[in-house]
Amino acid sequence: MRIVIQRVSRARVSVNGETTGEIERGLLVLLGVGTGDTRVDADYLAEKTIGLRIFEDAGGKMNLAVADVGGAVLIVSQFTLYGDVRRGKRPSFDGAAAPQQARELYEYFVEKIRAVGLPCESGRFQETMQVELVNEGPVTILLDSKKDF
Repeated sequence: MRIVIQRVSRARVSVNGETTGEIERGLLVLLGVGTGDTRVDADYLAEKTIGLRIFEDAGGKMNLAVADVGGAVLIVSQFTLYGDVRRGKRPSFDGAAAPQQARELYEYFVEKIRAVGLPCESGRFQETMQVELVNEGPVTILLDSKKDF
């Protein structure tokens, strides 16, 4: 699994003009599921997301996690994180999981975040979505459960 985490002051996702998820201060998580990914991958990335200390403490140092600042999480599925353009200019998505597997792991990841008591919103799986955000910092972190980067 791959995720892109952005520290935001606000973020919103909508489908056909209808807002499906919206948060104020917190994390926007773009999540892609790869072939061969399992719940172990989702557990690893959920734990990393929950504990990621990218919010500033009183001294201005990034030392606080999203729960420490009373933040929320907005999770959006994004299979294009597995787009491979090493052999041309048109992305290949062969590394992305099939929709059924991806949906299961996406929903599992969302539930893992909610299970710790964090406010958590989401987009709609396998829909064309519009994502709006204000990246605070900017701070953007890339994580891969296989530790490819």
